[in-house]
Amino acid sequence: MWKDAGFIASRDLRLILREKQSLFWLFVMPVVFFYFIGTVTSGFGTTGGATRPVLSVERPADAGFLADQLIGRLKNMGYDVRPQEGQEQSLRLLRIPSDFTGRLLGMQPTTLRFVRREKGLDQQFDVVRVNRAAYTLLADLIVVKSHDMPLAPQSFAAIREKRRPLTLTVQSAGQRVRIPTGFEQAIPGIMVMFTLVVLLTSGAVLLVVERNQGLLRRLASTPIRRASIVLGKWLSRMGIGVIQIAFGAVVGTLLFGMDWGPYWLPVIIVLVLWSGLCASLALLLGSLARTEGQAVAIGVLSANVLAALGGCWWPIEITPK
Repeated sequence: MWKDAGFIASRDLRLILREKQSLFWLFVMPVVFFYFIGTVTSGFGTTGGATRPVLSVERPADAGFLADQLIGRLKNMGYDVRPQEGQEQSLRLLRIPSDFTGRLLGMQPTTLRFVRREKGLDQQFDVVRVNRAAYTLLADLIVVKSHDMPLAPQSFAAIREKRRPLTLTVQSAGQRVRIPTGFEQAIPGIMVMFTLVVLLTSGAVLLVVERNQGLLRRLASTPIRRASIVLGKWLSRMGIGVIQIAFGAVVGTLLFGMDWGPYWLPVIIVLVLWSGLCASLALLLGSLARTEGQAVAIGVLSANVLAALGGCWWPIEITPK
């Protein structure tokens, strides 16, 4: 049984891989979508949690040492502070006014202008962090003046070294589930979707062609058991799915730096099971469709519907409780 099924699977696999359209959708389009979708969605967050958000600062030459104190607090807030270069539009830009130190020491109203080109929750978080840096600088300035300390950087350094009368102890209440973005979100989702699309089109069309040309009838008249025929057809589609998933995983890791996390074995198991499900759906569609065009249309429509219902654009992430 297994020998006959393996023979049929190898023949079908060769036929599918000979088609230029199949090769194009197996090896070219997933990489294009990796780059496009991963690049577009990378602006919604970090891909590994290691990169610090860049904050461009427009600092006049006469801003004084309090501007340096403010920049130091912004770095403590997790920003990668860089000077504004020319007229380049930055995602985050903080404008420090002229004579910043003199105006603060003279108790004159001073306005910091923060500009962010994108809106959303990240913008609100940026506003909170910038405000926190500004208010802590103002609080330290009040402490320095109230203790009649010299208005110099050394005084602010001495305040930071003093033991605080009020401290806050922070402990983790559990593991935070980080939502992947960028390539970490795009690569697994596109792998899952393209496996579904390819198997529901190429895998089903080949079965329709064999049925319409009488090849399945001839195959059924041979001494090969029907169970071996069905198993061989399923194994060939399963092989296509495994090939596409393996290729996508290798390309995503080598070209786009995809991090599969420490639980890669459960991820592999889920992807293999998904490939088996898609192979079964391909056989079902190939058995029901009457023409090649009908198989392609139903396959694409079914793939889009299942992708929407199953959330195939979201990554596969296994997190322990």
